[in-house]
Amino acid sequence: MILNQKELKDFLDAKVAQYNHPRFIESDPIQIPHQFSKKEDIEISGFLTATIAWGNRKSIINNANKMMELLEHAPYDFIMNHESQDLEKLQAFVHRTFNGQDFVQFIKSLNYMYQTYGGLESVFSSSTEDHNLQLAIHQFKKYFFEIEHLKRTQKHVSDPLKNSAAKRINMFLRWMVRQDNSGVDFGIWRSISPSQLSCPLDVHSGNVARKLGLLKRRQNDAKALQELDASLRMLDPSDPVKYDFALFGLGVFEGF
Repeated sequence: MILNQKELKDFLDAKVAQYNHPRFIESDPIQIPHQFSKKEDIEISGFLTATIAWGNRKSIINNANKMMELLEHAPYDFIMNHESQDLEKLQAFVHRTFNGQDFVQFIKSLNYMYQTYGGLESVFSSSTEDHNLQLAIHQFKKYFFEIEHLKRTQKHVSDPLKNSAAKRINMFLRWMVRQDNSGVDFGIWRSISPSQLSCPLDVHSGNVARKLGLLKRRQNDAKALQELDASLRMLDPSDPVKYDFALFGLGVFEGF
């Protein structure tokens, strides 16, 4: 599909308007943090949901709901005030390769983040660069595993400096940072600018981006993400990841 820059922007802006809509929430994992109103509950439930957001969307949503049940529908309170025996019931959890041991480790690491660094937002905003959040994601992973931890759990937090596209963390950051007039993304993290966000790059968004000429690199890795970011920033420098709705919608709902 060959479009000039203006035609491409008009086409994608129309798709953003179509998919960046409250209807989107019904079939998307973002519905999990939408169950909460307190900032810390939104960000913790969002982070845990994004962590297991690979595979079948229905099973992601079901398992993220199970996580919230195990955390007694009060994730922040559970993380800050649990006792060691409260963690035993989490051991039975499993979503693909993320198991109960990983879940317990995440609860301990999140507790450490809030106790030591003042929470998720302050960790991510402390290492931002002008143009993107990839260094911040790398630093976040370092802080997350500063405490004694299971080596196996490290694979569940991506590192862009090891050439990962970090799709799930970039999706989580979109949820938290992007100022959304449609009521889908939360925009509760004001210390980071939406202009710094990167598009969650996966099979669907990557394939659509290639067909539209936004991306040439074949692998969905950190280098491809840089290339896609540059293309989307040319279309809208202040809110480049709004186009995630267009790329995702075209790929998943329209089989573009």
